Amino acid sequence: MDVDALLKDLNPAMQLMILMVAVTVLPFVFMCMTSFLRFVIVFSILKTALGTQQVPPGMVIIGLAMILTFYSMSPVFAEMYQKGSVPYEKTGSIVLAMKEGSKPLKNFMMRQTRQSDITFFIQSLRGKPPATPDDIGIWEVAPAYIMSELKTSFEIGFIIFIPFIVIDLIVANVLLALGMMMLSPTIISLPFKLLIFIAVDGWGMIVQGLVQSFN
Repeated sequence: MDVDALLKDLNPAMQLMILMVAVTVLPFVFMCMTSFLRFVIVFSILKTALGTQQVPPGMVIIGLAMILTFYSMSPVFAEMYQKGSVPYEKTGSIVLAMKEGSKPLKNFMMRQTRQSDITFFIQSLRGKPPATPDDIGIWEVAPAYIMSELKTSFEIGFIIFIPFIVIDLIVANVLLALGMMMLSPTIISLPFKLLIFIAVDGWGMIVQGLVQSFN
């Protein structure tokens, strides 16, 4: 008996139990297997680079990252629903619907994942490459996707950090030249960083760049 037939004939009580487990895993899936990971890391680094400490609040950053995640992932979520609803309507199998519905999410992660990362995790688990990309499971792609997203997010964060570091250095040298060594350069540079960030429409540039950075 093949896997699809086995999933179709699975006991309804067992299917319900699997569904309940899957629901508890959903927050982890949303945070680590969608574009949310890149958004929230870059915004957190931006907040640190600005030096505004508690502004914007952490809940605002998380909320903005969630909204942008739903926006950028809406085609993937729609495809997941479409592919999952078809086998469920035909067979009534929740597990089979979850299996088919997860394929668009896997394809999304594979498009963002570096080949070196996914090769490492597949070889560590299997020892040999799969025959086709369809043979790769979503839980094999997930760790490689997280590693790639962390690297990408920190690369973007480094680029964002550079102009703010330059401003801090300029202000610190000016204060040193004026003999104001007891005055904190951070306090003086903060208004200039905010002014420049607003003048170049920093939020718009970063949000647009992040949304367009996904393949």
